[in-house]
Amino acid sequence: MKLSDFVVSKAIVPQLQGSERDDVMRELVDALVTAGAATKTLRDELVGLILEREKRGSTGFGKGIAVPHVKHKKLKKMAAAIGIRQQGIDFNALDKQPVHCVVLLLSPEDKPDEHLQAMENIFSNLQDDTFRRFLRQATTVEAVQDLLHEADTQQLHG
Repeated sequence: MKLSDFVVSKAIVPQLQGSERDDVMRELVDALVTAGAATKTLRDELVGLILEREKRGSTGFGKGIAVPHVKHKKLKKMAAAIGIRQQGIDFNALDKQPVHCVVLLLSPEDKPDEHLQAMENIFSNLQDDTFRRFLRQATTVEAVQDLLHEADTQQLHG
């Protein structure tokens, strides 16, 4: 599975407006709704589920990265949004550092294997210092898309 299989280009937000964790979550869910990856009627429920998930334990995994994720029975297809905020967001991350890159993943409830594959792909790329650095520095949708394409290509060859 490649990043381009589930990252929605129209839901890449290279300059997040929100400065608070919950605002950023809403912004990324809205980006996925606007891109057609989730319906407007599901928006509030998805935001609620994601925020509830954060209360149980932060998805800020350290190194400036957060990967909020939620499964829902009404989602037909897996979709991810990527948001970047140069100034950083307090995400209550495990390493107590601000988060600069957020990958928000929505998955259908009935496809747990796909969800796990996507999470593995996201994490394997985010473990790479170079990938993380370039993602954090990306200021345009095109720059993020290029980075994702490069990661997918390396995955095929590596």
